[in-house]
Amino acid sequence: MKAEAYLFAGVAAFFAAAAGVYSWFAHEPAGKAALVVACLMSTLVAFFFWTQHVRRGRRPQDRTDAEIVSGAGPLDFFAPRSYYPALTAAGVALFGTGVVYALWLVLVGAGVTAAGVVGAMFQYASRDD
Repeated sequence: MKAEAYLFAGVAAFFAAAAGVYSWFAHEPAGKAALVVACLMSTLVAFFFWTQHVRRGRRPQDRTDAEIVSGAGPLDFFAPRSYYPALTAAGVALFGTGVVYALWLVLVGAGVTAAGVVGAMFQYASRDD
């Protein structure tokens, strides 16, 4: 993931340079804020990829001498059946509809979204007493 980290670091540097040039020539705050936020978001993604590279090391895709069998095996754990993503999506839809129509629907959507996210997080958590 080192290559991805360098790629997004380059994107962050581009947005930082663009924000500097834009703030020098333009005198409106919305464009400056958008470029700074884009720089921060790409910096966050670059930092994530760099920490994954440091934690996990080089992947078989990063090595030129790797063979196809080097990438074999389980990738990660994925839930076989879960209703929490659908619950979370319904909560976000309610939240978005509530932003347009009514505040009480925003609160209901936030509650449903929170229930879906917390349920997905702790679905496979075991309680060791």
